[in-house]
Amino acid sequence: MILPIVAYGDPVLKRKAKEISKDYPKLDVLLENMFETMYNAYGVGLAAPQIGLPIRLFLVDTEPFSEDETFSDEEKEQLKSFKRVFINPTILEEKGDEWAFNEGCLSIPDVREDVFRKPVITIEYLDENFEKKTETFDGLIARVIQHEYDHIEGVLFTDKLSSFKKRLIKGKLSNISKGKINIDYRMRFPEQKKKR
Repeated sequence: MILPIVAYGDPVLKRKAKEISKDYPKLDVLLENMFETMYNAYGVGLAAPQIGLPIRLFLVDTEPFSEDETFSDEEKEQLKSFKRVFINPTILEEKGDEWAFNEGCLSIPDVREDVFRKPVITIEYLDENFEKKTETFDGLIARVIQHEYDHIEGVLFTDKLSSFKKRLIKGKLSNISKGKINIDYRMRFPEQKKKR
């Protein structure tokens, strides 16, 4: 089932998410719905707060990036086959020199800005079977994970921008929270919620 994606301005996006246990109700259905929702919106990652759930869960599938000609064949192959579920994750380490990449977010449509992040991360998490994993990722895969991880920490990519950049996009962000935007996937806007 395709779920509405929560738009910028909803308090759930600014809340630090809570861990879940193995007996979380209908987790398999939730994961299926989240993947379906993400693919429907042409995303490469989706965090539970983006569908209104303040829980420490996100998923990533970087396959769409494998079509990008700017990446080497080796990078494309990695991106094509990277699909993961992250439950109760903790980033243990971020290292290397920060690099910029133009990021966007399904909760903040039509806004893209360069964000600086470290290139290598080590993350501990539980997979969809609640098996504990500790892995190191780099490059674009690390960046997508960092972006989604920020969501469960209550941080948006726009929070990482300079105050000048934030001023430039203030009007766009205000329009998004009011639902004054054309998008081709289901969204839930904070202003609409108040009217009910």
